[in-house]
This record gives sequence, C-alpha cells and structure tokens, in this order.
Amino acid sequence: MDIMIIATKGCSHCKNLKKELDDLGLSYEVKYAEECPELVEKYQIRHSPNIIVNGTVAFRRQPTEGELKDLLKSSQC
Repeated sequence: MDIMIIATKGCSHCKNLKKELDDLGLSYEVKYAEECPELVEKYQIRHSPNIIVNGTVAFRRQPTEGELKDLLKSSQC
C-alpha cells in the first residue's frame, strides 16, 4: 500500500496522524503543499491533512483511528 500525506507545514493534525500510522506499522511519505503545488492541483487539495492511498484520495481530513484500521484491513484483502 502506497500512502502519502499531503499537508501544510503548520498542520496541527500531522503529528498525531504520523503517530497513528506508525503505531499501525504503516509506512508513508509526507509531502508539503507549500513545496508541491503540482500535487495540490492534481488532488484538488483545499485543507490539511489529506491521505492519498495508491494514488487516490482516501481522506481529506484527519481520520479516526478506527478509519485507519479499516484502511489497513481493506488493503490486506
């Protein structure tokens, strides 16, 4: 599973989101909107954070821990 977080550098949710992904053993890449305007345009980013999974926007907000666990389960099918 390819996970990318697109967020602003000042995103107040990212620290918690990274911890939750780490706790679930998921690897991810962080891209900052300020440095990657092409991703902002491609995924129509308006808020932070956004989670892109396998090239598709999975969340346009901070997901709950349960939603992240469901994401993990669905990728293992």
